[in-house]
Amino acid sequence: MDELIEERLWKTERLIEEAAKEYKLNIEELKELIARGKESDANETALHYALNRIAMDEPDWTFLAARLYLQKLYKGAAENRGYDEKLKYGSFSELVRTLVEKGIYSDELICAYSTSELEEAAREIVPERDHKFNYIGLFLLADRYLARDHERRLYELPQERFLVIALQLMINEKKDVRMGLVKEAYWALSHLYMTVATPTLANAGKSFGQLSSCFIDTVEDSLDGIYLNNWDTARLSKDGGGVGIYYGKVRALGSDIKKFKGNSSGVVPWIRLINDTAVSVDQLGQRQGAIAIYIDVFHKDIMNGFLDLKTNNGDERRKAHDIFTGVCIPNLFMEQLEKVDENGRSIGEWHTFCPHEVKSIMGWKDEHGNALGLEDFYDESDEKFFTEKYMEAVNHPLLPRRTYRAMDIMARVMISQLETGTPYMFYRDEVNRQNPNKHVNGKGRTSIYCSNLCTEIAQNMSTTSIVKEYEDKDGNMVIVRKPGDFVVCNLSSINLAKAVPANVLERLIRIQVRMLDNVIDLNTISVGQAEKTNKKYRAIGLGTFGWHHLLALEGIYWESEDAVDYADRLYEDIAYYTIRSSMELAAEKGAYSQFGGSEWETGRYFERKEYVTERWAELKAAIQEQGMRNGWLMAVAPNSSTAKIGGSTDGIDPIYAVEYAEEKKNFKFKVTVPDINHRTYEYYKKSRHQLSQVWSIRQNAARGRHIDQGISFNLYVKHDIKAKDLLNLHLEAWKNGLKTTYYVRSTSQAEIEECESCHS
Repeated sequence: MDELIEERLWKTERLIEEAAKEYKLNIEELKELIARGKESDANETALHYALNRIAMDEPDWTFLAARLYLQKLYKGAAENRGYDEKLKYGSFSELVRTLVEKGIYSDELICAYSTSELEEAAREIVPERDHKFNYIGLFLLADRYLARDHERRLYELPQERFLVIALQLMINEKKDVRMGLVKEAYWALSHLYMTVATPTLANAGKSFGQLSSCFIDTVEDSLDGIYLNNWDTARLSKDGGGVGIYYGKVRALGSDIKKFKGNSSGVVPWIRLINDTAVSVDQLGQRQGAIAIYIDVFHKDIMNGFLDLKTNNGDERRKAHDIFTGVCIPNLFMEQLEKVDENGRSIGEWHTFCPHEVKSIMGWKDEHGNALGLEDFYDESDEKFFTEKYMEAVNHPLLPRRTYRAMDIMARVMISQLETGTPYMFYRDEVNRQNPNKHVNGKGRTSIYCSNLCTEIAQNMSTTSIVKEYEDKDGNMVIVRKPGDFVVCNLSSINLAKAVPANVLERLIRIQVRMLDNVIDLNTISVGQAEKTNKKYRAIGLGTFGWHHLLALEGIYWESEDAVDYADRLYEDIAYYTIRSSMELAAEKGAYSQFGGSEWETGRYFERKEYVTERWAELKAAIQEQGMRNGWLMAVAPNSSTAKIGGSTDGIDPIYAVEYAEEKKNFKFKVTVPDINHRTYEYYKKSRHQLSQVWSIRQNAARGRHIDQGISFNLYVKHDIKAKDLLNLHLEAWKNGLKTTYYVRSTSQAEIEECESCHS
């Protein structure tokens, strides 16, 4: 037998023996199988065997499969980099220099860090932490994120990816503390206590791509505004960002153009144009662009094509199957849904208007003389700014409108949701009431028009417009744009099932907030107004995943008051540590530019949240003295892909099934829920479509009280759900103060393709 093959066989057999002892696996059959096979194929034989053995009653075969796959990764990296595979990890500083020369890594790493610093950082690498991965987590990390050369040959190993991220995110810190912060960031990542957003995980340290997850733009009602938004969307999609777009200001079908009546084609043709952009300009060549379009439920086109954009019935010339849709809903609409006659029949009326006609006829102006529409107002708890303007519009005899039963609009919404999963629901009054930065526009004036692609982001928005075009002295045609607030999502998430049992939340969140804050300064965003907004508000989105996993470990049933109470307590702690960390950063580096007058500064944020204990009082006083580094802090993203890398359950969702087949374009294998055993099974046995969605809503309301932005929250329903039951879930979500709901996932829907940018 060839000496190298013999050595590899011995290594495979020893690996199997060690894993069997650690995880109490019966490997007799596997040993016989290897003995009968070709020695050179021992690893592959064992890997296939282990993957096939993964089951609810023997879940730990996934860790043996991961060890065998690691052996392949170590071997491939050693061969490609030219070191002895016995070392597992080769020279890190040489890896950095090699990949800089190949154009894979940015040369920033070798410009900012000396060889001795890179070698000091490399001494932090603990190869044994690779054993924390289950098979699917390791496979996804290697397949999608580890650095490879242009021929797809593997160079980077898991701990090196974590270390590169740490080095990149701390690159601008002061040199006397920088290496300590690198080590702390590596500690957080390598223990899988947290994950960074998909773009950061994929692109940090590399010479291409950006680090933020997604973006939100507001489209001006003009030809320039529509096409400039399309251009900006294409550039962001090219760089790997998902995009949310508010189209509620664009005039409706049949409105006038330059006072010529009936000429406007409405929002649908422009949305179809965005749909073509999503298909044509993909995310770094990896997946189709992902774009969500929102309009208001009082927009005239809501029932004139918008709600049917993704459905399979109707005129295909008015379809946009590749985008996602969202509806912005005021409280007044939900109140109309509850109006019934003595026979229980819904009688609430709803009027829809063209935003252009509202501005032209109603004559509402802001302090600068700019025309305002219905979309520019929201209802506070005590003052009904939107309701008053809406009733003014309803009562104006010259303002055109289309009138429906509110329930007829809601029925169309629900029909689309059961077929396509969308539209998302955005409760605009609640979002704007809870905005800590509403001072920028003032009380009752809308600052947040919609959310992002995954419904967890809620930040100030405004339109970008062309103010001047001229020819400069060199003969160049120059377009001058007045930048609006173009929202940027900078995401990262806590792995609850690992961080909470390890009691590391306080330490973890401190470094995590710093990492997120540094993303803002390191990022290179191709759209200038997004870059400007990012630094203006310094918004971050710290989230979580592994909620169902944590409940199972803690012995808490999903459908219980205990789960609701635990969500309330845990997320209050997370909020406290996050806000305190931002205050500490402000003391060190300065507050965000719009801090003055914000609810952080006035203390109104803490009063509204009813944070009255001593620790909160002390923090409130410290913030008034030191400021806040970040205008927004928390957002819970879907966390599907990176939750799998972290070895836990998706976001705040219940499990899909205790055991299932995970399948994508290039793989299919069995997966079990994490830490499944005779004790935890009791808390896992009901899956997402079997659990009461009312309990899920109540949990989300409890955690949402502590989240200053939003939460990606799905509703899971049976395909034969009655309309009144789905309606009641939406009413329950609204009454419980949820800001948004994400997909309505029916058991009859095919798996919905999602953007992975937000899966931090």
